[in-house]
This record gives sequence, structure tokens and C-alpha cells, in this order.
Amino acid sequence: MRGVYRAFRLESDGTVSVLDQRLLPFEERYVTLKSAEDTVEAIKSMTVRGAGVIGNIAAFGVYLASKESSGDIEMIEKRAKNIRESRPTAVNLMWAVDRLMEIAYKSDKNERTQRLRDEAIKLCDEEAQMSAKIGSFGADMIEELMQRKGLKRVNVLTHCNAGWLAIVDDGSALAPIYEAKRRGLDIHVWVDETRPRNQGANLTAWELQKCGVPHTVIADNSGGHLMQHNMVDLCITGADRVGLNGDAANKIGTYLKALAAKDNGIPFYVALPSSTFDFTVTDGLSQIPIEIRSEKEVTHIKGLTDKGEVEEVRIVPEGSAAVNYGFDVTPARLITGLITERGICRADKESIKSTFKDII
Repeated sequence: MRGVYRAFRLESDGTVSVLDQRLLPFEERYVTLKSAEDTVEAIKSMTVRGAGVIGNIAAFGVYLASKESSGDIEMIEKRAKNIRESRPTAVNLMWAVDRLMEIAYKSDKNERTQRLRDEAIKLCDEEAQMSAKIGSFGADMIEELMQRKGLKRVNVLTHCNAGWLAIVDDGSALAPIYEAKRRGLDIHVWVDETRPRNQGANLTAWELQKCGVPHTVIADNSGGHLMQHNMVDLCITGADRVGLNGDAANKIGTYLKALAAKDNGIPFYVALPSSTFDFTVTDGLSQIPIEIRSEKEVTHIKGLTDKGEVEEVRIVPEGSAAVNYGFDVTPARLITGLITERGICRADKESIKSTFKDII
């Protein structure tokens, strides 16, 4: 087991260091999590974000709860509840906390902290392996598409950030892109800016640049135009929760890209590990909770000035109301396929049940 990943790492003293994603791409700084409360704050403030990494950090949060309480189960329960409720949409968070609590209940007090530490690392290692398999299956699909259409270069459009900052170690939506590059395929990525927090412009572009993947940042509303002019070959996004019927919740704006892709006959894939499924959901629109975040994320924007200083400025008039829905739901009918660690399945109940029958 490793305990060291690109977005975070378990230190020798038992604390967890996380890359502060709020500061990217202008500054790379790690924050140290020493307690369960630190974990809650990191998740709520989006110091860490992305469905998978939120779950990973939540798992380590349960371990930290045991560490700071010397294995007291009542204290662990209380702190685990706070972690579980820190954000509502990404189901990986709840899944990870519940998995760690199963270990907590089965462990004796004197061994509880060590067993939770080991389980948190095991969970993250499994997610890294899932990411690699998602990358492999997705890259196979990209190669097949290029051969079938006679493409020398493939143009992929993605929304938000679903790379290694979001899911260890290559991500979900970006995993096929990284694997395609390793195979020597000529691949270019259209990166949606992803307002209001600009996770595409700030995080995805930063990741792709680090890995030497050709990419172009675009305004969120440019995707449909590019599709109409045959400048997009396929779309791949991640997800924060996918129902048994194939409905997928992802960063706000994903639904509009899926509509445009459908209208232009462009494949639209959602990439996810099995931990992102919520098999209790049979209707995403009515059953998946949608987080409403601070309106300040809409009314203000952060950037780097010509003087090299990071500043936040207001971009709407004082007194104008704003609303900030964090996610939307893309209906299964608009999704070409789900790229998972078990292969690519259709976004429908029959195919999902067949693929994951042993864990449903």
C-alpha cells in the first residue's frame, strides 16, 4: 500500500498533506490536515474537490478522528457524521465514510486507529487502480474512433476537472486522455472554463500543461459552436453521482454540452469509478441532491494581475441577486456510454446491473 498520491499524501507523522486546489494555477501549496475537523473544513472550502478525492480525504478523516480520540467509537461516530455531511452531491464522500465506519465497528479500540489507517490507504490504492483501468478502456475507445473515422488527430471536449486533482491517480475523464498520449496518439483537448469557479481554466488546463497534452481553453458557451463546425470528435466528462438508471450529476453546464453533442451526433461519454454510482437512485432529476453554493462565486472572480498579484474582484453590480447551483443532471438518454473500471457500458439500468451485479 502506498499512501502517496499526486493530489495528497499521508505523512510519516500520521497527518495528511493536501494540495490546496483553491490556489491553483498561480500557487502550489500544501495544507496539513491534523484532525477530522480539518478534513471537514478542507472539503467544505474546496481546498480539496472532485468526487474521488473528496471520498479519499473523507476516508482519511475518519482515520484522523480515531487518531485524535484514541479510538473512542462515540467520538469517531460524531466526527464521521460531520464529515459525511460536509458536501451533499458527490456520493463518493458518503460511500467512503460508510466503508471506514464498517471497519471502525469491527475493530477493537486498541487496534482501531491502525486498521482505519490501513483501510483508508487501501481504498485510495483501489481508486488509483480503477483510474488506470478507466484510462485503458477509454483510450481503446478513442483509438477505435480514430480508426473508424480516419482521424489523424482527435479533439476531445471536457467540462470541469476530472483529472488527478479529482480522482487518483489519472482521474476519470482525463485518464483516457493521459493514456492516449502515452500510446502516442495525437490528441487535443477543448477545456471548458467551467464557471463560476473555473475548474477547467484553473485546474484542467494546469494538469494538461503539466503532462504536455495539447489543449485550448474556451468559454463555456463555445462548445456548441465548435460541435456545429466539426471541431469536436467526442466529449468526455466525469461525474459526482450516477444513478442505477444512468442519469449523471456533474458540474453545472454538463447537461448543456450533452444536449449540443446529441444535436450534432457527437459521442458523449461519462467516465467514473464504481464508487461514484448510487444504485439507490432511479431518477436523477428528482433524487440527486444539487448543492447550492455561495453567490459570491458568481459575483466575484479571482485572477493574476499584470503585477503578479492574485486578486479577487466583483464582476456584477452591487445589489444584483445571484444563485449558484453547483451541479446539474444529464439524463441517461443523452449519454453514449459510461467508461468504468469494468469496461464501457450503456447508461441504462439493464447494462449497469449486468456490469455491476456483484455489488448492487
